[in-house]
Amino acid sequence: MADVEALAKVVAEKHSSLDVLINNAGIYKTPAPITQEGLDVRFAVNTLAPYLLTQRLLPLLGSSARVINLSSAAQAPVNLNALAGRIHLSDQMAAYAQSKLAITMWSRSMALAHKDGPAFIAVNPGSLLATKMVKEGFGMSGKDIGIGVDILIRAALSDEFATASGQYFDNDVGQFASPHPDALNQQKSDEIVDAIESVLA
Repeated sequence: MADVEALAKVVAEKHSSLDVLINNAGIYKTPAPITQEGLDVRFAVNTLAPYLLTQRLLPLLGSSARVINLSSAAQAPVNLNALAGRIHLSDQMAAYAQSKLAITMWSRSMALAHKDGPAFIAVNPGSLLATKMVKEGFGMSGKDIGIGVDILIRAALSDEFATASGQYFDNDVGQFASPHPDALNQQKSDEIVDAIESVLA
């Protein structure tokens, strides 16, 4: 999180405004799943870091700006104790899927809290694309990574996403879709945000 704070500070020093923030960093499989702070690295990288970076850069993001958060087709109910680092998940996919639902949930929660902008949009860029994460995690080359690149450019710049704040775009089916039901539950989403805030406090 100190690295995220440092990044936000450098960006704020160099820029007075931002049009788009794409939270793209992600991790699935790692030999060291616990951070120095005792957090699950999947939650730290996939959920907490983008939330913290977004909060720090929010003053630079105007009403027409967009925050694009990388979600996934893999989404599973979030164990708040795992998110907070109080318990550790041994199942790599379980931790990854929970972290991706968590970012989808806080994306929607932030959209509801900032109705005048910026827009917050969760995007599944496509399953099993040819990324380092897929190669290392699944031992396969993966599909054309251009699929993911193209949808992120569209999400950042095209008119079709201009009024999509709070929505989830599933690039596996090529359209806006329903995320895991928990992401549409306001109470559960608020609990996720509260848990994230507690970890980062």
